[in-house]
Amino acid sequence: MVDDEPDQRFLLRRIFERAGHEVNDAGDGAAALQAARESAPDLVVTDVMMPVMDGVELIRRLRGDSATAHIPVLAASGDTHLAGAADGVVPKPYDWRHLLAVADALLKKEGRGRS
Repeated sequence: MVDDEPDQRFLLRRIFERAGHEVNDAGDGAAALQAARESAPDLVVTDVMMPVMDGVELIRRLRGDSATAHIPVLAASGDTHLAGAADGVVPKPYDWRHLLAVADALLKKEGRGRS
């Protein structure tokens, strides 16, 4: 998961870990891109508006790299019209149940979800 706000990363971590997911996080798109190239996550959950590298650029770079192009991306942002290239979008403030439902749907679509 990628968000420049530490409180948001903490909240997202709690939501996803309580649902049984393993979570790695990053504070900006550049750090997330490097981590995705190193470990190929099953899903990237990203904010859109961030310093260093925003979520739109992160998605563009993930899609442009054959090693990461297959990774589904869920954008969780207050500025949802900017997240058009994401596979799923959840507006902030988000309902955690809806966030998990969209994430799980993306994982199942990619054959990575829990059965």
